[in-house]
Amino acid sequence: MFLKKRFLSALIILGALLSYSASAEEFNLKPFDAGSYQQILASNANKPFILVVWSITCSSCLKEMPLISQLHQKRSELNIIMLAADDISEVTKIKSILQKNQLTGIENWAYADENRMKLQFSIDQKWYGEMPRTYFFDKKHQQEGISGVLSEADYEARITKILK
Repeated sequence: MFLKKRFLSALIILGALLSYSASAEEFNLKPFDAGSYQQILASNANKPFILVVWSITCSSCLKEMPLISQLHQKRSELNIIMLAADDISEVTKIKSILQKNQLTGIENWAYADENRMKLQFSIDQKWYGEMPRTYFFDKKHQQEGISGVLSEADYEARITKILK
């Protein structure tokens, strides 16, 4: 019974995402579940990238969005991936924030599992959920995870390091 309920929940979430994605031009919000982190690593094999974990309820995250947008425009060769640590039902708010900050053209994900701790653990076993949380990956996928707001100089120094 439990598996059937989870399966039905997953289908409802997927259906909502697909119908929403179809109506949102240039915006694709992928459902992030326990296997998604490995999918992100695989799709960025031998490439440096940044993973930014944020939330619609995190004021520090929202303050950092314009800087992330600026970095995306300035460093178009670097893949920046945004992961909203919010329930997928918040897709309208997530989309609005990403549109406002001109971040809909990059890879975007949102939590699609009710067990947030399991999703956090799949990314980083040492992360306790504080946000914003930014991960810098070099081409060998050696990662550095940092909690809190970063300055432009912080981003630039770490980007220079991962692009070497």
